[in-house]
Amino acid sequence: MDVNILIVEDEKDIADLLEVYLKNDGYVVYKFHSGTEALKKIEQMEFDLAILDVMLPDIDGFKLCSKIREQFFYPIIMLTAKVEDTDKITGLTIGADDYITKPFNPLEVMARVKTQLRRYKRYNEKSQASVKERAEYDIRGLVINKETHTCTLYGEELTLTPMEFSILWHLCEYQGKVVSSEQLFEEIWGEKFLDNNNTVMAHIARLREKLKEPVRKPRFIKTVWGVGYKIE
Repeated sequence: MDVNILIVEDEKDIADLLEVYLKNDGYVVYKFHSGTEALKKIEQMEFDLAILDVMLPDIDGFKLCSKIREQFFYPIIMLTAKVEDTDKITGLTIGADDYITKPFNPLEVMARVKTQLRRYKRYNEKSQASVKERAEYDIRGLVINKETHTCTLYGEELTLTPMEFSILWHLCEYQGKVVSSEQLFEEIWGEKFLDNNNTVMAHIARLREKLKEPVRKPRFIKTVWGVGYKIE
């Protein structure tokens, strides 16, 4: 089955380079140099992964990412020449799954693409694996439903990225038990966890913001220092 990848990059040399590497690995590539052109294609078909440049001549990558997240849950990798943490946080907040700073090694981009596609495929397989699997958790007003991919807090729908949804669902599956950062990372991202990896911490922080968690006494996601996280 074809794997369709969207590239939106206004620098032609970079877009062409990514296209060559992706096609060499057997992916079907749809390449655009402006957000407006890409948006038309996004509305016509569903992709398996998108690579979006932040700085585009018309619609910036953040707006394009938000537009995709209104309908689709496939992985989004952001490209940027900037290195500010605020840009990275913005991208992750609106639904990006990964972030790569220019200049980059094309082989690193390919590794990130494969990782995100594995995670997305594994998530979809788990979602469709068995009707007997539990489809919903209701924890003191926090309701998360895997079949509809929705999450509400006291009746108000929360906008979660696919990563945030996966993390929250995983914690709910282990309700009352501590889940280590290593377990979360290797289960959700599908990669080997490194000691200096703060990815899980950053996503937990964003989840807590969306859950309007009190800083000192969070109601849902508890930190067990030196061990991991749990939902009681």
